[in-house]
Amino acid sequence: MATTTNITTTYAGEKAMPFISAALLQPTTIRNGGLTVKPNIKFKQVLKRVEMSDLIKDGTCDFTPTATLDITENTLEPKEFQVNFTLCKQDFRSDWDAISMGLSAHDSLPPSLAEYIIGKTVAEVATANETILWQGADGNEGEYDGFLALFAADAAVIDVAGAAVDATTIQTEMRKVVNAIPQTVYGKEDLKLYVSSDILRAYVSSLALQGGGDGYLNQGANQGFGSLQFEGVSIFMANGLPAGNMVAAQSSNLHFGTGLMNDQNEIKVLDMADLDGSQNVRFVMRYTAAVNYAIGSEIVWYA
Repeated sequence: MATTTNITTTYAGEKAMPFISAALLQPTTIRNGGLTVKPNIKFKQVLKRVEMSDLIKDGTCDFTPTATLDITENTLEPKEFQVNFTLCKQDFRSDWDAISMGLSAHDSLPPSLAEYIIGKTVAEVATANETILWQGADGNEGEYDGFLALFAADAAVIDVAGAAVDATTIQTEMRKVVNAIPQTVYGKEDLKLYVSSDILRAYVSSLALQGGGDGYLNQGANQGFGSLQFEGVSIFMANGLPAGNMVAAQSSNLHFGTGLMNDQNEIKVLDMADLDGSQNVRFVMRYTAAVNYAIGSEIVWYA
């Protein structure tokens, strides 16, 4: 009699944390420090913003409350999502065994099928979430409103009209964004110029063309992009931004919220063999996620 392969595995709450973290914190914008992560949000969290004016007055003998203090708020309310699909072990096992045992003649036993499925799935969720956190629309299945949807609905966000760019025009367009950054924000340590990959490509090309082709620092076309700046502002490539987009903001003003360690988080791999006699494996994943920002008037969006 053949050995029964039972791969039923359940992770919930804190036990799901390593996998949920990999799925939600690995999008490049989050992993590289582009956002402030707000974990452990059970329902919602208020992002308060405080604005002061008329603060300093001439000194007197009395206490006279003359300053104006305005407190407003945005709400970060993670939305619940799920991933459900079914795999047939018979169709999946041969490819999985061959790949996971390695290419060496001295191969080893493969990891469990459950771990492979979980690892593959959380990687796909992370890739999708990188795009959603910038371009998502709450009305679309499996998405929440990304930053661009929130910017579009907020009159306080500073809009800069975009144009087609290439290596000869990109610095002029980037300067438009930097010039629009409010004085209260410019110079802050965590201020970043978030750019799409095509914007970064054009900027690196512009550096290569400087000096009549000698390139920036005489490096010619050998220009890196690990820690680039533009007029004092750090450049951050955000893979999820659509082509032709730039955003200037403090990373402390952009927030990603998730339950992360909440009981709602759950990952299950269910072998259906003992339940219905099939060779099917069901995968169930549940998590929460959302983005928002605190102060729209300190954000510049070029599109």
